[in-house]
Amino acid sequence: MPKKIPQTDDLFEQGFRAELEKSAPLADRMRPRDFADFVGQQKIVGTGSPLRKQIESDSLASLVFWGPPGSGKTTLAKIISVKTNSYFQPMSAIGFATAEFRKTIQQILERRKMQKQKTILFIDEIHRLNRAQQDQLLPYLEKGVITLIGATTENPSFELNSAILSRSQVYVLNSLQISDLKILAKNALQNSERGLGKFALQITDEALDRICELANGDARILFNILERAAFSVDGQKIDLAFVEKLVANLVLFYDKKGEEHYNLISALHKSMRDGDADAALYWLVRMLEGGEDPLYIARRVVRFASEDVGLADPVALQIALAAKQTVEFLGLPEADTALGQAVVYCARAQKSNSVYVALGQVRADIQKFGNLPVPLDLRNAPTKLMQELDYGKNYKYFHNDPSAAQQQHLPDELRGRKYLK
Repeated sequence: MPKKIPQTDDLFEQGFRAELEKSAPLADRMRPRDFADFVGQQKIVGTGSPLRKQIESDSLASLVFWGPPGSGKTTLAKIISVKTNSYFQPMSAIGFATAEFRKTIQQILERRKMQKQKTILFIDEIHRLNRAQQDQLLPYLEKGVITLIGATTENPSFELNSAILSRSQVYVLNSLQISDLKILAKNALQNSERGLGKFALQITDEALDRICELANGDARILFNILERAAFSVDGQKIDLAFVEKLVANLVLFYDKKGEEHYNLISALHKSMRDGDADAALYWLVRMLEGGEDPLYIARRVVRFASEDVGLADPVALQIALAAKQTVEFLGLPEADTALGQAVVYCARAQKSNSVYVALGQVRADIQKFGNLPVPLDLRNAPTKLMQELDYGKNYKYFHNDPSAAQQQHLPDELRGRKYLK
């Protein structure tokens, strides 16, 4: 491995940075600086993993880390820059400016020429770059000027263009496990230099378990709760009651515009379709607690009642519509029970998608055959000319002649077609 080259900061900047680190939030101070301290994501960066081998052999390609908040994307990028003796150049996709990017590239080129040092360009929230901004990266990726590490909470296959994806390896990071979060919490509580060790906090096992649960797989949330506890406890022991009071207004992570939005509504639909009312209620409450628009949920339940329950139980549609009206009339939290009733009823109801399937087949025939003429027998004849053209000539009135049910109602090209099974 080549000799380590330090980041090119002068002594004043190094001192200033040290002061900033002392006043930084706990999550920043406790950020791991080596793989030995990194917790979680062992399938990706554990000893012997393909990515770990690339890093240790300094043969790294550009990367995209896709994972939820607090799963270690930024930390991994920083560790990689140290392990590959690369300059770590952070940028945020929010407020990305072409002029700033060109200036950054010029600095990277000068660093490469004068100091023979490679640069890792870390772009946080890379999914926020538009297509034109993403295209600006390509020449520098192709020439090897930069090694890109992008971090995103959104599905890269939807958000990044194919040129970026074809030049990068995508790794999926998962939310941290409870066991991972406990390790991080204990490290923070014991570390006197960067953590909370100087506070000598007393915390019960139940309180620690609850904090790890509330972190919801996010290391940053874990450290924020611990830091709030340290500054709020006032000498007393941190027990379960204290934790519950401390986080009474904690809001679950839920991105109403991101992939999680679609994942949760999909889980609700599929739970109802499969008749699992308990799971359907769980996903309903997850969305409500996360701040989802209750009218959006109501509309989706109405659609489900017509698409998946359908004619097997027409009452489901009435109940779903009533729930929607209740949401409009009462709002939350009072309307949660109406939504719950509709979700449970739809989950337990008999299912039939016959109308949904039939509509699809009808549309397919319309696309295939175009605007077929209405059979003459079914046409009205309000004018003499229409009568002379045999409009409605042989039509049978069902109430006078029940055999009318046998007359042809579809165009000739679709004679005998059965859409409903």
